[in-house]
Amino acid sequence: MSKSTITSSGQPVHQEQRISALKGTARRRTGALVKGATLLTTCVLALSACTNASGSAGNGSTQAGSPTTSFDPASIKADETLASQVPAAIKSKGTLVIGSDTTYAPAEFLGGADNRTPMGYGVDLAKAIGATLDLKVDIQTAEFTGILPALGPKYDLGISSFSITTERLKAVNFVSYLSAGTTWAVQKGNPKKFSPDDVCGKSVGVQTGTTQEDPDLKNRNDECIKAGKQPINVVTLKNQTDVTTRLVNGSIDAMIAESTLIGYAIQQTNGAVEKAGEVYNTSPVGIAVPKNDQALAELIQKAVAKLISDGTYKTILDSWNNADGAITNPEVNPTVTS
Repeated sequence: MSKSTITSSGQPVHQEQRISALKGTARRRTGALVKGATLLTTCVLALSACTNASGSAGNGSTQAGSPTTSFDPASIKADETLASQVPAAIKSKGTLVIGSDTTYAPAEFLGGADNRTPMGYGVDLAKAIGATLDLKVDIQTAEFTGILPALGPKYDLGISSFSITTERLKAVNFVSYLSAGTTWAVQKGNPKKFSPDDVCGKSVGVQTGTTQEDPDLKNRNDECIKAGKQPINVVTLKNQTDVTTRLVNGSIDAMIAESTLIGYAIQQTNGAVEKAGEVYNTSPVGIAVPKNDQALAELIQKAVAKLISDGTYKTILDSWNNADGAITNPEVNPTVTS
């Protein structure tokens, strides 16, 4: 007989369903982590101290305009109607316990003066949801692959930039709150006249292990070679920060990355880089809820919808320069194709 756990709504969820932790699947569209809030702690934030291949100083600035303190939900008034629908198990403790792999700026990461304070638009949204439901929020740092199987017994929700996939929907419920995809960036003013439609022979930076590296650039490069054109000079680097620094310093023509990271890079470099082209290959990002807790999923959907309607949601995304990922209609378990 399989083991089961009781969710906050009092419904059992079988262990096999939860253990479907989806190990080996991409965390987001990129499938790679940005460790340690890299864009907050490396030379992209002090580009005057970074050099390009010729040794000259790069142009840029520090994290001007970036949020530097944890989001304060004090201005958000609790919605009495929604608060009355909070499951008894959660209401009795007065706290939403949320699992998050806090290594992915600008969504969820550790920052602040102590470099230990959860920050990011995902964290801010979690706090806003809690305030709307008249609950405190306890964001607990966790290994990414351990969050989904621990929903129910350990975490009420998982907020960790989860791409909503058909495989994950077998294990948990999701409430969509963002759309993320792929986009390009160039130096401010696009001095090298780069176009995403003509990448053959160009120097393109990309983070190692991302879907932007493979299959995106790989497929584009194959097409260049097949057409008898110059191959793409693909510059793969372990950290997105290093890719951004190369672009600011002009040692690559362009970079390709997840759209949320491009928006953040623009902010962190004080506009030394800019978007080139539109976001494509988008997919929904969602808040994970225990599989058999449909009532909680629907409540979270209502809370997100309220934050969208009252402008709080927009304020949060704007503060992290990620308004491009905004949605207007959060859904429980939206239809996805992969």
